[in-house]
Amino acid sequence: MGTTSELGDFLRNRRGEVRPQDAGLTAHSPRRRVTGLRREELALLAGVSVTYYTRLEQGRASSASDSVLDAIARALRLTDDETAHLKDLARPGAVRQPPAERPQHAGRSARQLLAAMTEVPALVLDRRNDVLAWNPLGHALLAGHLDRHGPDRPADRPNLTRLLFLDDHFRTLYADWNKEAQRAVASLRLVAGRHPHDRRLAELVGQLVIRSREFAALWARHPVRTCTSGVKHFDHPRVGPMELAFENLLIPGETPGESGQRIIAYSAEPRTPSEAALRLLGSLATEQTKDRAEETAGRGEQPVSR
Repeated sequence: MGTTSELGDFLRNRRGEVRPQDAGLTAHSPRRRVTGLRREELALLAGVSVTYYTRLEQGRASSASDSVLDAIARALRLTDDETAHLKDLARPGAVRQPPAERPQHAGRSARQLLAAMTEVPALVLDRRNDVLAWNPLGHALLAGHLDRHGPDRPADRPNLTRLLFLDDHFRTLYADWNKEAQRAVASLRLVAGRHPHDRRLAELVGQLVIRSREFAALWARHPVRTCTSGVKHFDHPRVGPMELAFENLLIPGETPGESGQRIIAYSAEPRTPSEAALRLLGSLATEQTKDRAEETAGRGEQPVSR
């Protein structure tokens, strides 16, 4: 995820999506080979020289000011999220030797909060979408086919984005998988722009590009969007269709944004079939947890052979 190539790819992609006539320009040549804006046209709209814009697109203008980047963003009709992403790519900061990465873990208070959320599915995620912890209902909703203790093992923690593209069971949970995939890639793009030197994040992207043609195609389109809340439509194998709202709650570190962890919680509209399905799933999850506890206790009572 080299920021130089990412910046150029992002700008070229967005130039290709803006038609000259939509930007108030007239396409004089009937033999025009491109449907989007040329470099000189974008430079004209943004009020910068063609040479300067070319250098920026080639990653050779690291001191671009907010006013210049805002002008380019307006010319390209970028959203607020896309404008923030443009600035992240254009000014990634000094490259420094990253500190040795230690596996993240959900804090005690976050785990305590998850345990108290007995009626809603909830998970703790890091910025890469690795699952650091989940409550029983969160596990039952998203990954009942996986080991519930998986988040406690950093080496093989479930990752929601990886599951979305590479796990058939997880994929079938979503009634509109394409929408979910677009949302996931757009969110991951935003995170990648903010953390260009995150080795593990780069490895995740590389793995998905290689193993999933669908991910590779979406990633090449450079979608960028914050996804903090919304609605997801599930088709759960045990309880059927559910429409659940979700909220992401950021967990602050010692300095703002340092943690990168968040809690995502799901809820159903009261007195709806989705709420009834979620309650049923909770009952099934409680029974399953009780059965497993009894099995574990039973095994503990058996004499250990030597």
